Amino acid sequence: MPDLHANRRTILTTLAAAAVGAPLLSTVAARPAAAAVGDDVYASNTQLYRGVVEGKDFARRFKRHDMSDDAKATTPGPRLTTIMAIHGGGIEMGTSELCLGTAGYRPDTLAPFDPGAPLFDYWMLEGLRTSNNGELHVTASHCDDPTARSMAAASANVLSFHGCTAAQAGAPASRPEAVVVGGLNARLRTLLSENLRRAGFQIITSDPEHLNGDLPHNICNRTLTGEGGSQLELTTELRASLFDNFSGASNRASTFNAQFLKFTTACRTALRTMETEQLARPSLFSY
Repeated sequence: MPDLHANRRTILTTLAAAAVGAPLLSTVAARPAAAAVGDDVYASNTQLYRGVVEGKDFARRFKRHDMSDDAKATTPGPRLTTIMAIHGGGIEMGTSELCLGTAGYRPDTLAPFDPGAPLFDYWMLEGLRTSNNGELHVTASHCDDPTARSMAAASANVLSFHGCTAAQAGAPASRPEAVVVGGLNARLRTLLSENLRRAGFQIITSDPEHLNGDLPHNICNRTLTGEGGSQLELTTELRASLFDNFSGASNRASTFNAQFLKFTTACRTALRTMETEQLARPSLFSY
């Protein structure tokens, strides 16, 4: 995350009822007076959408792939995975591109990288401002966007991309390019860690509490099977290394490099393995 929030588990304990229940609608001012979590200005997406202008301050983009079954003899397999970047655009730079690339799409044109390769559903919220995009940050456990919630709830797997600093991740000064693999799904965490490490990326194993994504109400853990999903917290240095020009949104989208492809390919390989294992179960809900 761009700001080091206060201990989320402690704070969210006092807000559990609000997080589980209906969207937080009580604060309707354009700029709420106090953040609900750490340094966040808005306590939920609902508050954010009331306080800023869509299309000017932020944008939402998503893709749900069409499914139909008109044949009597066969039934297509379920779509199992959604990729998310809930702090995309200028909020946590590079996460929109990672979301699209892992879903199977070129971040510059939105065309599939390989028309024959599997494509995943995706959902993104992107900061569009030239500055102060950090004000648009809503912590993952308070993401109450209806489409994001419904896509997570219909998916066996959610992989959510986030950005952090090297200090927040606990990465060594000598090698600040690192990723924290979090989320409640232990098997998916293992697969992601193995594939990313094999691709040459540094995995932080100290499990920093404020980045490990283990809260049940985190959007990545609101999955269909109840197993939870995973979130990846990439340091600024790691995200910058995935692009030849990390300065602006258009430059990021058009200058992703070989390291970017290695990272997204490792994530896609982990997800495909996860899906294969899930489909081999007697039931998707057997685990």
